[in-house]
Amino acid sequence: MTRSVPASERLLARATTREVAHGGRVFIPIGSTEQHGPHLPLDTDTRIAAAVADRVAGLADQEGSWVGPAIPYGASGEHQSFSGTASIGTAALQLTILELVRSVQSWAGQVVLVNGHGGNVEAVVAAVGQLRREGHDVAWVPCKAPGADAHAGHTETSILLHLAPELVRIDRLEAGNTKRLQDIYPALVAGGVSAVSSNGVLGDPRGANREAGAALFEAIILDVESRIATGCVDSRGTMVR
Repeated sequence: MTRSVPASERLLARATTREVAHGGRVFIPIGSTEQHGPHLPLDTDTRIAAAVADRVAGLADQEGSWVGPAIPYGASGEHQSFSGTASIGTAALQLTILELVRSVQSWAGQVVLVNGHGGNVEAVVAAVGQLRREGHDVAWVPCKAPGADAHAGHTETSILLHLAPELVRIDRLEAGNTKRLQDIYPALVAGGVSAVSSNGVLGDPRGANREAGAALFEAIILDVESRIATGCVDSRGTMVR
C-alpha cells in the first residue's frame, strides 16, 4: 500500500519560508465558484481539484512536493444565469495563472496545475503555453473521471458524497438534462447552461452514492499519477499518460 505524507506537512500555506527553500514540485488546484444544481455546493470543482492535488502530492513518490492554496474563481460564464456563480472569465484567469506561476517558479521546481472545471481549459492551455515558451517548468492535469456526465449529475454528486457528504443536499436531488453533451453543446454555447437545463444539472444525480464516488475519485488519482509518472507533456501543456 502506498504511504502518504500527512497533509499538514505539504500545505504551502502552512509552511515557513525556510521549509520551502529547497524548492520541490508545487501542485496548484484551479476550480470555480459556480452553481452545481440545487444539491451541490458552489465550490464543488475547487473542492475536488484540491482533494486530488492533496492526495497526489502526499504519495510517497511525491515527497518534497507542496500543495498551494486553490484558485477558487474560474471562467464560469456559462453558469452566470444562476445565483451564486462568481466568474472572473478567461482573460483574468489566464493572467492570474501567468503571474502566479512566474512567482512560484522563482523558488520552486515544477508547477503542476490541477484543473477541476472544464470552463477553465482555454485559460489554462493559453497560460501554460506562454509560460513554457518563457522557459518555465509547468504543466497541467485534468480531474477527469471515466464515463463522467457533464455537470452536477451522478459523477460529481457521488464524488462529493465521498469527499464531503455533509455538503450534499440529499433531499434536493433531481434530474436535469440527460441528453448527451454533444447533442446540447451548440445550445449551451449560445445560451449558457440555463438554455438547456432549468435546474442547472446536466445528468441525473439521483443514483449517486458514496461507494461510486470513492471509485471515481480513485480513478482520477490513478489517471493523474500516471500522467505525472510519464513526465510527458503534449502541445497543449497537458501531462499525458
